[in-house]
Amino acid sequence: MTDDVHAIAGRAMDEVAAAGDLAELEGLRQRYLGRRDGTLSTLRRGIGSIGDVEARRQLGQTINELVTRVSEAIDGRRAQLETAGEDHDEPLDLTRPAPPLRRGRLNPVTIAAGEMRRIFAQLGYTVVGGPEVEYDRYNFTLVNQPPGHPARDSHDTFYIDDSRLLRTHTSPVQIRSMLQHGAPQRVIVPGKSFRRDYDASHLPMFHQVEGLCIDEGIAISDLKGTLEYFAHSFFGRDARVRWRPHHFPFTEPSLEMELSCVVCGGTGCSLCGHTGWLELLGSGLVHPAVLRNGGIDPDRYSGFAFGMGIERAAMLAYGVQDIRLLYENDVRFLQPVSAGA
Repeated sequence: MTDDVHAIAGRAMDEVAAAGDLAELEGLRQRYLGRRDGTLSTLRRGIGSIGDVEARRQLGQTINELVTRVSEAIDGRRAQLETAGEDHDEPLDLTRPAPPLRRGRLNPVTIAAGEMRRIFAQLGYTVVGGPEVEYDRYNFTLVNQPPGHPARDSHDTFYIDDSRLLRTHTSPVQIRSMLQHGAPQRVIVPGKSFRRDYDASHLPMFHQVEGLCIDEGIAISDLKGTLEYFAHSFFGRDARVRWRPHHFPFTEPSLEMELSCVVCGGTGCSLCGHTGWLELLGSGLVHPAVLRNGGIDPDRYSGFAFGMGIERAAMLAYGVQDIRLLYENDVRFLQPVSAGA
């Protein structure tokens, strides 16, 4: 398949070099790089169907490099055609109206992150942050993922050396916040996370928002009330949610919140696997061992924590079915999303 991809890219480069005008060049861009039907874009979306992880990674890297080369060739040829079409003898008309300015648009991920900050600020949460290059101790050990835990596997994690890595979630900031601020506290942690994953619903770099609430007498009812308020504020008053038991090493008990499918309204479709529900976030009461690791007495204080992917929430809010579309830098994709936000 790699040879086929190189052949397609080579043919694209030849056709771009031979393009005689801007209209023909734009047609080539749509044919090879168009977001929906472009040949190379379609190949990139199909990478997730490859079972072998290493083969998938190598093919993804190859396709991304070739897409960049074809895109640069198109930009270069466009500059040549525009220069060739200029009439340098024509005098400059100073009375000619300037072209309309194009307004900038926010990415759906940026919009979603800002909305999350606003909603949780209404509930008294403050924003804290931490390093993206994290120590193994904070990323795994202190959040109840000891040596040997499957989450530590190198095929999931970007390790820098034996003790440092690119954080796989924003949970280590929970420990840092507990050690720094003690109890009680109410914080959210929006930020980047990194994992070795790339398909229609996963990226190697993605954004999470982690939440932590610690005080005396915190119970499951506080967790459910907070997150149901968030869901109705973010997705609309008519949004339906349900809770399912789950397991996370840093919470006990643990719960998953699911949202009624935004496409079919709960009747069942391909997006929700015909169940009518979509996973939104994980949560639970903070494990006593994690509280203890953060320097907080679990006999006096309890708390809840939750975490969700910001890209995931943006996809559900705007009906985006492929997470990679959020980062393809196609301005046409941003316009309808931003206008409706």
